[in-house]
Amino acid sequence: MSTCGSSGLEENHGPRKVGRPSDAAKRQAIVDTAARLFFQNGYAATAIEQVAADAGVSKVTIYNQFGDKRALFAEAVGYECEKLRGHFSLEAMPQGTIRERLTAFGEAICAFLFRSEMFQFERRIAAETEHDAAIGAAFLEAGPWRMKQGFGAWLARTAQAGELVIEDPMLAAEQFVSLCKGMGDLECRFGVFVTPEQSRKCIVGAVNVFLAAYGPPASTPEDR
Repeated sequence: MSTCGSSGLEENHGPRKVGRPSDAAKRQAIVDTAARLFFQNGYAATAIEQVAADAGVSKVTIYNQFGDKRALFAEAVGYECEKLRGHFSLEAMPQGTIRERLTAFGEAICAFLFRSEMFQFERRIAAETEHDAAIGAAFLEAGPWRMKQGFGAWLARTAQAGELVIEDPMLAAEQFVSLCKGMGDLECRFGVFVTPEQSRKCIVGAVNVFLAAYGPPASTPEDR
């Protein structure tokens, strides 16, 4: 995909190291502005010149900071994903039995994924990906794949502690999230309201199935 309003500078400028506070402030202003414009207007309709003007910097500054438009978009996607992840954190999960912790995780991930902001964000990315598959890859790398890695690592630690028996933590992470979402994820996307009771029932069932598959064979349901 060609860069709107570019003049070949993408090929002539590489990212430079950012050191001074003024550079950090400029960089954040550029990312803030780019994120707003990319998700408001789309990738193709957002010109580097527009980002520069709205951020109060020169076009050359953007190229020096990020290299090219694609890299700026990837940075903006990562920034938006970090904001979304602010509503969800593995570190904030409560302590308790493995059942209690998995239930808490299921509730947190569903509350996170079923947010209207998440659906809007994903729709914009999907629309842009139709024109450029690399845009979708940038989103997956900055968001879903990073979260999967984090949850998979958490499952691996519980397996090392003897609380679960898992050979492939990353596969188990995918399976658990899919079980928790059920049809609710699809239904919400098409305007069907999923009640808290329906979501809770799905999560409890997901935990039951997950522990039946991965719980230590010597433990009892009460122990889990």
